[in-house]
Amino acid sequence: MSDAILSPVRHILYAVATAVVPESSSLDERGWAELYAVIDGAVAEREPRIRRQLLVFVRVLQLLAVVRYGRPLTRLDVRRRTRVLEWVERSPLLLVRRGFWGLRTLIFMGYYTRADVGEAIGYRASARGWSARGGTSSSVPLAPTLSVEP
Repeated sequence: MSDAILSPVRHILYAVATAVVPESSSLDERGWAELYAVIDGAVAEREPRIRRQLLVFVRVLQLLAVVRYGRPLTRLDVRRRTRVLEWVERSPLLLVRRGFWGLRTLIFMGYYTRADVGEAIGYRASARGWSARGGTSSSVPLAPTLSVEP
Protein backbone atom coordinates (compact mmCIF):
# COMPACT_ATOMS: atom_id res chain seq x y z
CA MET A 1 0.00 0.00 0.00
CA SER A 2 1.63 3.20 -1.08
CA ASP A 3 1.70 5.74 1.76
CA ALA A 4 0.50 8.43 -0.62
CA ILE A 5 -2.52 6.39 -1.73
CA LEU A 6 -3.86 4.03 0.95
CA SER A 7 -2.50 5.35 4.24
CA PRO A 8 -5.54 7.62 4.64
CA VAL A 9 -7.83 4.57 4.74
CA ARG A 10 -5.88 2.40 7.17
CA HIS A 11 -8.50 3.01 9.85
CA ILE A 12 -11.07 1.50 7.47
CA LEU A 13 -8.74 -1.41 6.64
CA TYR A 14 -8.39 -2.01 10.38
CA ALA A 15 -12.19 -2.16 10.73
CA VAL A 16 -12.48 -4.59 7.80
CA ALA A 17 -9.57 -6.75 8.98
CA THR A 18 -10.90 -7.17 12.51
CA ALA A 19 -14.23 -8.32 11.08
CA VAL A 20 -12.72 -10.63 8.44
CA VAL A 21 -9.99 -12.08 10.69
CA PRO A 22 -11.25 -11.64 14.27
CA GLU A 23 -7.88 -12.82 15.64
CA SER A 24 -6.29 -9.70 14.16
CA SER A 25 -7.89 -7.59 16.89
CA SER A 26 -5.25 -8.95 19.28
CA LEU A 27 -2.32 -7.72 17.17
CA ASP A 28 -0.01 -5.19 18.71
CA GLU A 29 1.42 -2.18 16.88
CA ARG A 30 4.24 -4.30 15.41
CA GLY A 31 1.77 -6.93 14.18
CA TRP A 32 -0.32 -4.30 12.43
CA ALA A 33 2.80 -2.78 10.89
CA GLU A 34 3.73 -6.22 9.50
CA LEU A 35 0.22 -6.79 8.18
CA TYR A 36 0.15 -3.40 6.49
CA ALA A 37 3.66 -3.93 5.07
CA VAL A 38 2.56 -7.13 3.32
CA ILE A 39 -0.49 -5.37 1.89
CA ASP A 40 1.69 -2.39 0.94
CA GLY A 41 4.05 -4.63 -0.98
CA ALA A 42 1.28 -6.40 -2.85
CA VAL A 43 -0.55 -3.23 -3.79
CA ALA A 44 2.64 -1.37 -4.75
CA GLU A 45 3.14 -3.90 -7.55
CA ARG A 46 -0.19 -2.92 -9.13
CA GLU A 47 -0.85 -0.19 -11.66
CA PRO A 48 -1.79 3.24 -10.29
CA ARG A 49 -5.30 2.74 -11.71
CA ILE A 50 -5.77 -0.41 -9.61
CA ARG A 51 -4.44 1.32 -6.48
CA ARG A 52 -6.93 4.15 -6.98
CA GLN A 53 -9.77 1.67 -7.48
CA LEU A 54 -8.84 -0.05 -4.23
CA LEU A 55 -8.78 3.28 -2.40
CA VAL A 56 -12.21 4.16 -3.76
CA PHE A 57 -13.59 0.73 -2.90
CA VAL A 58 -12.39 0.94 0.71
CA ARG A 59 -14.04 4.36 1.04
CA VAL A 60 -17.24 2.98 -0.52
CA LEU A 61 -17.31 0.29 2.19
CA GLN A 62 -17.23 3.07 4.78
CA LEU A 63 -20.24 4.70 3.10
CA LEU A 64 -22.21 1.50 2.56
CA ALA A 65 -22.28 1.06 6.31
CA VAL A 66 -23.93 4.48 6.54
CA VAL A 67 -26.59 3.32 4.08
CA ARG A 68 -27.19 0.16 6.10
CA TYR A 69 -26.82 1.36 9.72
CA GLY A 70 -26.59 5.14 9.61
CA ARG A 71 -22.97 5.08 10.79
CA PRO A 72 -19.63 4.61 8.99
CA LEU A 73 -18.02 1.17 9.08
CA THR A 74 -15.34 2.35 11.49
CA ARG A 75 -17.98 3.38 14.05
CA LEU A 76 -19.86 0.06 14.08
CA ASP A 77 -19.34 -2.83 16.47
CA VAL A 78 -17.77 -5.96 14.98
CA ARG A 79 -21.12 -7.74 14.63
CA ARG A 80 -22.57 -4.96 12.47
CA ARG A 81 -19.34 -4.56 10.52
CA THR A 82 -19.47 -8.25 9.72
CA ARG A 83 -23.07 -7.92 8.56
CA VAL A 84 -22.18 -5.03 6.26
CA LEU A 85 -19.28 -7.00 4.79
CA GLU A 86 -21.45 -10.10 4.32
CA TRP A 87 -23.99 -7.88 2.56
CA VAL A 88 -21.22 -6.59 0.26
CA GLU A 89 -19.93 -10.13 -0.27
CA ARG A 90 -23.38 -11.19 -1.54
CA SER A 91 -23.96 -8.09 -3.65
CA PRO A 92 -25.78 -8.69 -6.94
CA LEU A 93 -23.07 -6.56 -8.56
CA LEU A 94 -20.14 -8.72 -9.63
CA LEU A 95 -17.74 -5.78 -9.47
CA VAL A 96 -18.60 -5.17 -5.81
CA ARG A 97 -18.20 -8.85 -4.92
CA ARG A 98 -14.84 -8.96 -6.71
CA GLY A 99 -13.69 -5.83 -4.91
CA PHE A 100 -14.54 -7.32 -1.55
CA TRP A 101 -12.91 -10.66 -2.33
CA GLY A 102 -9.77 -8.86 -3.48
CA LEU A 103 -9.63 -6.77 -0.31
CA ARG A 104 -10.33 -9.82 1.83
CA THR A 105 -7.52 -11.69 0.07
CA LEU A 106 -5.09 -8.85 0.81
CA ILE A 107 -6.10 -8.93 4.48
CA PHE A 108 -5.71 -12.72 4.68
CA MET A 109 -2.31 -12.42 3.01
CA GLY A 110 -1.26 -9.68 5.43
CA TYR A 111 -2.36 -11.64 8.48
CA TYR A 112 -1.48 -15.23 7.63
CA THR A 113 1.96 -14.60 6.13
CA ARG A 114 3.29 -13.25 9.41
CA ALA A 115 5.81 -15.70 10.90
CA ASP A 116 4.20 -15.91 14.34
CA VAL A 117 0.81 -16.75 12.84
CA GLY A 118 2.25 -19.44 10.59
CA GLU A 119 3.93 -21.00 13.60
CA ALA A 120 0.76 -20.76 15.70
CA ILE A 121 -1.35 -22.58 13.10
CA GLY A 122 1.31 -25.21 12.40
CA TYR A 123 2.27 -24.04 8.92
CA ARG A 124 5.63 -25.61 8.08
CA ALA A 125 6.26 -24.73 4.45
CA SER A 126 9.85 -24.30 3.35
CA ALA A 127 11.51 -22.76 0.32
CA ARG A 128 13.25 -26.14 -0.06
CA GLY A 129 9.87 -27.79 -0.62
CA TRP A 130 8.88 -31.23 0.58
CA SER A 131 12.50 -32.34 0.93
CA ALA A 132 12.82 -29.99 3.92
CA ARG A 133 10.14 -32.07 5.63
CA GLY A 134 11.79 -35.37 4.73
CA GLY A 135 9.57 -36.18 1.76
CA THR A 136 9.57 -35.99 -2.01
CA SER A 137 7.15 -34.48 -4.49
CA SER A 138 5.72 -37.95 -5.09
CA SER A 139 4.82 -38.23 -1.39
CA VAL A 140 2.64 -35.10 -1.46
CA PRO A 141 -0.76 -35.92 0.01
CA LEU A 142 -3.51 -35.15 -2.52
CA ALA A 143 -7.25 -35.44 -2.70
CA PRO A 144 -8.45 -39.02 -3.34
CA THR A 145 -9.22 -38.28 -6.99
CA LEU A 146 -5.81 -36.73 -7.73
CA SER A 147 -2.48 -38.40 -8.20
CA VAL A 148 1.09 -37.36 -8.90
CA GLU A 149 3.09 -39.26 -11.48
CA PRO A 150 6.81 -39.40 -10.54
